[in-house]
Amino acid sequence: MDGIRQDWSRAEVLELFELPFLELVYRAAAKHREHFDPRAVQVSTLLSIKTGACPEDCGYCPQSAHFKTGLGVERLLPLAQVREKAAQAKAAGATRFCMGAAWRSPRDKDLDQVIEMVEAVRELGLETCVTAGMLREDQARRLKDAGLDFYNHNLDTSPEYYGEIITTRRFEDRLETLGAVREAGMKVCSGGIVGMNEARSDRAGLLHSLATLPTHPESVPINLLVRVAGTPLANAAPLDPLEFVRTIAVARLLMPRSHVRLSAGREGMSEELQGLCFLAGANSIFYGEKLLTTGNPDVEADRRLFARLGLTGMAAPGTEEPAPSGHSNVGHVAREAGYLTEACVK
Repeated sequence: MDGIRQDWSRAEVLELFELPFLELVYRAAAKHREHFDPRAVQVSTLLSIKTGACPEDCGYCPQSAHFKTGLGVERLLPLAQVREKAAQAKAAGATRFCMGAAWRSPRDKDLDQVIEMVEAVRELGLETCVTAGMLREDQARRLKDAGLDFYNHNLDTSPEYYGEIITTRRFEDRLETLGAVREAGMKVCSGGIVGMNEARSDRAGLLHSLATLPTHPESVPINLLVRVAGTPLANAAPLDPLEFVRTIAVARLLMPRSHVRLSAGREGMSEELQGLCFLAGANSIFYGEKLLTTGNPDVEADRRLFARLGLTGMAAPGTEEPAPSGHSNVGHVAREAGYLTEACVK
């Protein structure tokens, strides 16, 4: 009745990918306007609270202990430092603060400390997001009880291609964690990475897996691979930029009410390419000079981009009425300094 579907077939998703480029972008832009103000972009921030020495072998990740990338290892940050960073983010205009930890799955004693961080960040009036690997059902409930708003857990790629990228965790493990998060009552952030030498059918398979979940993720990050020396994908072939835009557009058509996040890889994108992505339905960015361990456009570059494209920052939830379609009276968070990121890594 409302046009939201969970019954997409893989063939239908591929048919969308194969539409003429201008027709696909037109359809995605129209669908975007049905559910969002097309000029409003959600802006968030990310702090790595535990860096490196991850036991997983994700072929794209410089934090893996399996690869020699020169990345330093940092233990879990102290609570006071996390609180200080969150306060700085809020002062800069952030409405959401995400904490990322390079774990396969958190131990209960680690989770105790993460929960303290979540509670401290919520006390500052910020939305909270955590990405910390696989969760058991009881761990998901504890995070929900602590007030966590979002949990990030990416599917990364299609079920068929998954084993080419990661061998230390099953695709089904990721689905189980998403199920535990949803069952606990938290919002889901889940997407993937493109440009990992996958085929178009794998990009379709990733989006099909997300769009056929019982409830669509509230946030869908689409990451463009950042090729890091020392990782198995350091020499991956560059993805055609228009194929990346196609992926954004198909995600918008499949999941009309989700925030589609233009995520990692923006540092290497032209402003024109980013503009095409916003036209095709992207309405969130990662803001700040660093995304966990890889680069990102600096603050001034994003301010100039927003000004050039006529974009504004989306208001914090509950602070203003949603803007009518086609209008831009939504918040002004980004005008002062607050385009931050939602951590979407593991």
